[in-house]
Amino acid sequence: MVPVALVGLFMLRSMASYLSDIAVAKIAQTSLQQLRTKMFQSITYADIRLFRDQAATSLANTVVYEATNGAVVLLQSVTTVVKDTLTLVALTGYLLYLNWQLSIIVLMIFPVVAISTRAISKRVYHLAKAQQKTVDQLAYVVEESVLAHKEIRIQNAEKHQQERFQLLNLSLRRLAMKSAIVGSAVAPVTNFFGSIALSAVISIAILQSQSSQLSAGGFVGFVTAMLMLIAPIKHLSDISSAITRGLVAAERAIDLIENVGSEKVGSFVLARATGDVRYTDVSVRYPGASEAAVDKLSLHIRPGQFIAVVGLSGSGKTTLVNLLPRFVDPSAGSVSLDGVEVGQWGLANLRSQFALVGQNVIMFNDTVLSNITLGLPVERERAMRALQAANLAQRVAELPQGMDTVVGHNASLLSGGERQRLAIARAIYKDAPILILDEATSALDTDTDSLVQASLRTAMQGRTTIAIAHRLSTIKDADCIYVMGQGRVLQQGCHDELMAMGGAYSEFIRHSQS
Repeated sequence: MVPVALVGLFMLRSMASYLSDIAVAKIAQTSLQQLRTKMFQSITYADIRLFRDQAATSLANTVVYEATNGAVVLLQSVTTVVKDTLTLVALTGYLLYLNWQLSIIVLMIFPVVAISTRAISKRVYHLAKAQQKTVDQLAYVVEESVLAHKEIRIQNAEKHQQERFQLLNLSLRRLAMKSAIVGSAVAPVTNFFGSIALSAVISIAILQSQSSQLSAGGFVGFVTAMLMLIAPIKHLSDISSAITRGLVAAERAIDLIENVGSEKVGSFVLARATGDVRYTDVSVRYPGASEAAVDKLSLHIRPGQFIAVVGLSGSGKTTLVNLLPRFVDPSAGSVSLDGVEVGQWGLANLRSQFALVGQNVIMFNDTVLSNITLGLPVERERAMRALQAANLAQRVAELPQGMDTVVGHNASLLSGGERQRLAIARAIYKDAPILILDEATSALDTDTDSLVQASLRTAMQGRTTIAIAHRLSTIKDADCIYVMGQGRVLQQGCHDELMAMGGAYSEFIRHSQS
């Protein structure tokens, strides 16, 4: 019976340990899932300034790696702290029961070790923050090297990138070593003060035994309990460095959730705008800029009107259109849509009024169909019509799974011109009342450009269209062309009027055709 009972006892203990590990893992993973969800929600709805202040790699590291590592370390540390704290309390109580005079000497270790651990943890914290920053920089170099691999090779800049990486890699190693040296100092400090306390206890115990205040058995029991006390003290001291590193990671995750401001949202809602746009004395000055990107600009775009905005680089063209979907907020003045200031619109509703085709096309590692219908209900026939309008239907039909083909990172399966036509198909599919074209045909060859121009003219019908362009084919048929310079409108009129007028526009046309 005894062996059976013993086996049963061990099985019960093993099962309890197994279930407790699963319970802890479930709590940890559920918490991590919720934390990652909150962080990603914070990024998704964050103020646009976040993406100017932080690199994509830094945000990705925080969401994917740092939060996970920090939470796991903290959870393991909490388990250790609870277990060792309970052991410490029990042993301390036993020591006080055996001999309160000797226990006072032992208890004097605690504040000394706590002060030393606090000082070491403070240094570890600063080193962990520095490591965190260096890891972000290292990851950013890797990201640049992947995204700009063609530019690096054409410039023979491989060695330069290797040197950048190696400098940061070396810096990270040095910081890690400093952190290890500082963190490892906890154990010798604890052992040193423990040895002093043990020596003092033995010396006083000898004196007490001579005066018959302490028996040999009591002395042995006290020293044994004291030696057992050193292990949990050491564990708690050692775990402080791990907790500090975990807190640094968790702090960044919490900062992303709590301190990243969301975009300001209005309440005005309209199913479909007419497309009446008005800028009134609008100025935009970016942080750190010496001059305004847009300076006291006023203009009125009527519903269904096709306007073109031209000018040299840095003249404020892109800022002008970014004001409409509130990718940029004005520093002064107001921008209104259908007579309502854009800041008063519900943000999702406001942005549903615009379709945007930019110069730098971004596509998702998903199917052609998903890239066209992005965020909207999926209608295959409607998507096919959008592809035909963008002169891309034949190319998509040649893909292995047609519209269901995964196009790869930033649609690497397609050429630059095909990616831009896919972006045009997305805009046509959205069927928004206002179409913004920011150098939308810049990556197209002459033959394809003429085909897409015809498609765009069809897409423009019944819509307000704002086009930023350098190509004459895009702007010559505009109802009104605005020539910008230094954030202001220098000239305005149709193509023939501006050419007859001379000045900035005719100079721009000559420059673009040369």
